[in-house]
Amino acid sequence: MIETPQNPRRLLNNRFVLFLLAGGFAAICNFGSRFIYSLFMDFGSAVVLAFASGLTVGYFLNKRFVFTHSKNSVPKEMMWFLVINLLALVQTWGLSIYLAEFLSENLVAYVLSPRQWAEAIAHGAGILLPVFTSYIGHRYLTFRE
Repeated sequence: MIETPQNPRRLLNNRFVLFLLAGGFAAICNFGSRFIYSLFMDFGSAVVLAFASGLTVGYFLNKRFVFTHSKNSVPKEMMWFLVINLLALVQTWGLSIYLAEFLSENLVAYVLSPRQWAEAIAHGAGILLPVFTSYIGHRYLTFRE
């Protein structure tokens, strides 16, 4: 059984929960901007550019609210943040492309614009895939305390 904390403020002191909130907001920026980028470029390129948008937002939110006592210099943090997120990009992009193809071929015929639905679902799943690996990397490498 899952226990709920007696004090909601205590939950907000949990670093992983803060990471999820910061990452969630960055993911919303990533996900939402992909629709805008898709107006001007192909899906794969839009996923990469949207990832860069989310990456920028994610760095600043994590630095400000999650990992506030880093012993790394800002350039070193940015280098590790980029390296870890490039690994996450490979996971995100790979799953997004694979799942978009799979879903667009397998969505039922009555769905309007099955390719657009497939791309949205695939991109969302791709964003979720690297959550845990990114947290571990950022905690122990990017914002090392």
